[in-house]
Parts: sequence; C-alpha cells; structure tokens
Amino acid sequence: MAKVKLTKGELKYQRDALRQFERYLPTLQLKKQQLQLEIAHQRLLLQEKQDTFSQKKTHIKEWAKIIADPGISIQKWAQPKNIITGQKNVAGTDVPVFERVEFENAEYDLFLMPLWVDTGIDELRGLVSLREAVRVLEKGIEILQAELRVTTQRVNLFEKVKIPEAKEAIRLIKIFIGDQMTNAIGRSKIAKMKIQEALEQEMALI
Repeated sequence: MAKVKLTKGELKYQRDALRQFERYLPTLQLKKQQLQLEIAHQRLLLQEKQDTFSQKKTHIKEWAKIIADPGISIQKWAQPKNIITGQKNVAGTDVPVFERVEFENAEYDLFLMPLWVDTGIDELRGLVSLREAVRVLEKGIEILQAELRVTTQRVNLFEKVKIPEAKEAIRLIKIFIGDQMTNAIGRSKIAKMKIQEALEQEMALI
C-alpha cells in the first residue's frame, strides 16, 4: 500500500474511494457470473454442433468415392461464398452468432449430371455450414473467456487489494486524528492549569 497522508482531506478521499469500490464490485461480480453462465451455455452448444458435425461427416463418407471422381466434381458448389454472422451482447461484450453460409448457385446440366448430385451438394453444404457454426462458437467462447479473465482480475483487485487498502488507510487516519485530538485536549488542559496556577499566584500576592 502506498504511503497515506494522515489528514482529514485524505480521510475524505479514502472514504469516497471505498464507497465507489463497494458500489462497483457487485456490478463486476454480476458480470463475472453472467460470463461464466454464458460460457457454459456456449460450450454445450459447441458440443452439440461438434457431435452433429461428426455424425454428418460419417454419413457423408458414403459419398466420398463419388465426390472424389474427377469426372464429377461437386465440391466447388460447397465452397462458402459468405459467412453470415450476427452479434449478441453478453454483459457488455459483443459475441458473434452464426446465422448461415451463403453459397454460389450450383449451375449444371440436369440431363448430364446424375440424380444424386442435388443430394450430394445439399449434404456437403450442410457439413460446411456446421463446420462454420462450430468455428463461430469457438470464436465466441474465446472472446467470452478473454473478457472473463479481465473481469476476474478486476474483481480480485477490488476484493483483495483496493477495498482492504482503503479500509486500512481509513483506520490509520482515524487513529492518527484521534491521537491528535487527544493530545490537543491534553495540551489544552495543561495550559488551563498553568493559567489557573498563575492566577492563583497573583491573587496570593495581592
């Protein structure tokens, strides 16, 4: 703790600071709780998406040989054109929210391409959309965790440093000012006694 000035002005400053710390701390604690809850929720969503992605990937393996056929390429129609995301605010922190993936129109000759092409494109696009949803969720969790770390540091700073320091400074200043007042009263009594003794000596001479 930095050296504290033992003055009434410093006492007021420390009291004001303590009030601010104690008023702001509950807000930080609430933010920390909200972030923790949202991270837990986002992790559940992420696990669900990852499980669905794995299942869909396994299901699509039956298309693997056909998709790999150099004579019939549908992968180009499953390449993302745009990843559309929104935002939501969690305890003052903007978090990305996956909305959809946009793809180029799949233009091909319906007479030349086999019937499975439409289904194959849909399956691949679904897999790509799930992959991008997972990435957005991972990014969101990363942002929330970073904000949680900062918020936790601030909570600890207020709880373990700022508030105890302010209380200790107030205690020290009050003790010093109390001692000063006691000393002043003592000096005042001594002065009165000396004055009284002087008066009595003068009266004795009369």
